[in-house]
Amino acid sequence: MNRNVRDCLVTSYEYLIPSLELPDPDDRHVLAAALKGRADVIVTFNLSDFPKAILDQYDIEAQHPDNFISNLIDLRPAKIVAAVKICQQRLQNPPKSINEYLDTLLRQGLTLSVSMLRELYDES
Repeated sequence: MNRNVRDCLVTSYEYLIPSLELPDPDDRHVLAAALKGRADVIVTFNLSDFPKAILDQYDIEAQHPDNFISNLIDLRPAKIVAAVKICQQRLQNPPKSINEYLDTLLRQGLTLSVSMLRELYDES
């Protein structure tokens, strides 16, 4: 990511951490970085650690990765299919077919995204 996206790292957010309240204090750095980076969304499997009532104060939303990815698929299906194919093709130890790769994503909880991707692969 660092090679391909200039200025992708958020830095100098640490001063915000003590002022933030979250159910798990160890997650405050994530919110601090989101604030410093002017993010609209925190993508996390741990939605309960980022309550809506708290994030609303900062106009930030927490989204499950499956919802985030499925939204990207809706917006740019061809780009996402191409990105998934690149990720799948980079797997070498062991290599995986596209179906094996999608099965891996499914086991990680990306049920809606995988369903959408399978439909797109069936169409091509």
